[in-house]
Amino acid sequence: MREPDRIIRLKTVLARTGLSRSTIYRKIAEGTFPPQIKISSNGTGWHESEINGWIADPISWRPSGNSDEVR
Repeated sequence: MREPDRIIRLKTVLARTGLSRSTIYRKIAEGTFPPQIKISSNGTGWHESEINGWIADPISWRPSGNSDEVR
């Protein structure tokens, strides 16, 4: 049985990727980093699997086409 995909917050994404906050948001705008998803009225996070995929291969990472991303 597969475990559900966790939602991780910005602090964890920053620690795992080593990128700065501004670099992450610039890469999201460029389409080269996984977009965040809305998890509450004032909060966002990322699917852990998307971040792990980006970390494994940042050059060839492509968006998965999820419809729940924040724009």
